[in-house]
Amino acid sequence: MPTTTKDLRIGTMVKCNSGDPASYVRQIIPHGFESIEPFFWQTLGGADIPRLAGTLREAIADSDVTISTLGMFGNPLEDREMDRETLHGWETLIDHAHLFGATTIAGFTGRVRGRPIEDSLPRYREVWGELGRRAADKGVRLAFENCAMDGNWAAGDWNIAHNPDAWELIFNALPHENIGLEWEPCHQMVYLIDPMPQIRKWASRIFHVHGKDATIRWHIIREHGIYGKHPFVFMRTPGFGDSNWTDIISELRLAGYRGAVDIEGWHDPVYRDALEMTGQVAALDYLKRCRGGTQIANPAA
Repeated sequence: MPTTTKDLRIGTMVKCNSGDPASYVRQIIPHGFESIEPFFWQTLGGADIPRLAGTLREAIADSDVTISTLGMFGNPLEDREMDRETLHGWETLIDHAHLFGATTIAGFTGRVRGRPIEDSLPRYREVWGELGRRAADKGVRLAFENCAMDGNWAAGDWNIAHNPDAWELIFNALPHENIGLEWEPCHQMVYLIDPMPQIRKWASRIFHVHGKDATIRWHIIREHGIYGKHPFVFMRTPGFGDSNWTDIISELRLAGYRGAVDIEGWHDPVYRDALEMTGQVAALDYLKRCRGGTQIANPAA
């Protein structure tokens, strides 16, 4: 089947823990977003998920906007009350993904706090083995964001799926076809890893893409290193960072990716607060240009 621009949609994330997500969606749709990723932080907060799905679909109405992915970010491997709520959130969203039209649930793997990545693998197999089977029964995929959340190989609080060596471990531990990545270049650049070769190597595991970039401040690194008092990298909105998203989107398409690039806002040091939506719409327009701009019909033979 011939590809179109809409085979790779450009959208944004929508917070569902506060405010009125449906009202937010109604306000941003006219800017030209083509998809949304509703997401929760640690807990569903008592949200009525079937009702939320209904109000979001009503807000979208007949506009050409899709929901391919839902987000649940927390640590489902540990056993604090909030961790148990995160795990419950994953289960609930898996069970109700179809009400949104979503086929992927994304978030962090979690980890055993304060321990090396390898120490989390037994608990990872236990929790995600069950969640993977639950999701497969419903035709749902699970995708892990590649964010370290200030952790590293030796210790951390949130996520083990932030490094290619860790990906090897977790996919070998659970070779389920419906477990993959929610990938973005930003989190690899924070590690000073070149993100581009990852698309070619890990394409079959990239289920969803976040639109977030980074600016590496090489002048800081050369003078102060990466552990000094000055930040050596900034997370950026696409179009304001170092990545060439024309290359990223081209590589994704060459690898056969079909889905969404949903902009993850609220991180840019400049385009934030009163300039948040200004930055996101600039990123939306930029990413559409990187995708090739307006699709033009080929001349008839």
